[in-house]
Amino acid sequence: MNYNIQDFGAKTTNTNNASYIQEAINKASQEKGTIIIPKGIYKTSTIILKDNITLYLEEGAVLKALDDISLFDITNKDNHQNLEVPSFINCDYDGKPTLYFIYGAHLKNVTIQGKGTIDGNEEIFYGYQDDYFIDGAFYPRMPLLFLEDIRNLEIKEVTLANSAFWTTHMVGCENVHIHHIKIRNNLKLANCDGIDPDHCHHVEIHDCDIICADDAIVFKNTKANQQYGDCYDIHVYNCKLKSTSGAVKFGTESFGDFYNINVEDVKIYDTNRGITMQLRDSGSIYDCQFKNIQISTSVGPKPYFWGYGEPLALTAINRSDDIPVGEIRNLTFENITLDSENGLLIYGEEQNSIHDISFKNLSLNLHNKSHWPKDRHDLRPYDKNPFIDGKVNVLYLRNAKNLTFDHFTYEKDASLKECYGIDFDIDNAKDIHIN
Repeated sequence: MNYNIQDFGAKTTNTNNASYIQEAINKASQEKGTIIIPKGIYKTSTIILKDNITLYLEEGAVLKALDDISLFDITNKDNHQNLEVPSFINCDYDGKPTLYFIYGAHLKNVTIQGKGTIDGNEEIFYGYQDDYFIDGAFYPRMPLLFLEDIRNLEIKEVTLANSAFWTTHMVGCENVHIHHIKIRNNLKLANCDGIDPDHCHHVEIHDCDIICADDAIVFKNTKANQQYGDCYDIHVYNCKLKSTSGAVKFGTESFGDFYNINVEDVKIYDTNRGITMQLRDSGSIYDCQFKNIQISTSVGPKPYFWGYGEPLALTAINRSDDIPVGEIRNLTFENITLDSENGLLIYGEEQNSIHDISFKNLSLNLHNKSHWPKDRHDLRPYDKNPFIDGKVNVLYLRNAKNLTFDHFTYEKDASLKECYGIDFDIDNAKDIHIN
């Protein structure tokens, strides 16, 4: 059964269509039906998804968040906090938002599809702005999709745009298929990740085209959602990713393990960091593979977004002294081309934090791309020593063991001549084999 929201009273005028859309969703859920969003812009407050539905956006259809932020506070807590410091300094987040746009929890059999657009109306959340950066007025802000504990979730073909926070935040979801979607967020607006599987498992993400700030695809284990277990069995392939921080990222929220996560046939371009692991809590990353990936990075405007152009950055350092950091281990990187302004960064808290990693057929081309300084590595978030000052290295490595680089080739263009240090800056490391 199809349920067109216009038949329930929805209009393209400047009105709140939430009640009409919600009535259509409730009816469709009883019949395993489809909610049709026809061509036009439909402004709305929070929409709550139900079991056994398909939310279908026709080509030219737009679901857009209304201008009144208070309409999305469905918990009536009104507890979002104004920023005391910029979010690039302190963005600790337990995984529970205070505002909701498209929301669903404890459901089964949910599909979001079509050629239309879901628009988060980012401008209403702006705080500080300059030529390179827009911060939010408060933190955390409203995710575009917040989907918790859903079994059999599919998102396909739609465009997700103008999110003011994490665009697709999935918490504790199982059997997820995301494919052929576009994400188009403001590259200046902080904290607007693309796809965030959080304590999720059995997830497939492919043929997606993502442009966003900060990170494009991010695997997380947030503190407040630990009841859903680890983040595992995830396959990402055939995607194009552009971001202002990490294109593929693990963490920083890592209150649980990440394993059996495979990323292949991915193009990463015009980004600040390529693949980054920012382990800061007790969880570990292991048994993951990265294969056939093109990475192009450059140094971005500082200090707004984390990273200094590192195409691969693996860091395992504890967020707080009372929680020992986990391990990064048993990883494989194969057939990776790296075009960047900086080299590889591997930095552990101690020697057993990062170990047993294989790099095979890596090709690195270092050359100048931007006017920003190339004088440090970035370990944020890390209160003890957030930056490492120094020259550009092919590999900067601290506190790791049993790493193998097989057929690792690199070129250094003269355009970065004044920035180069030694090729391999390695200390407190054991059993490091290069070529």
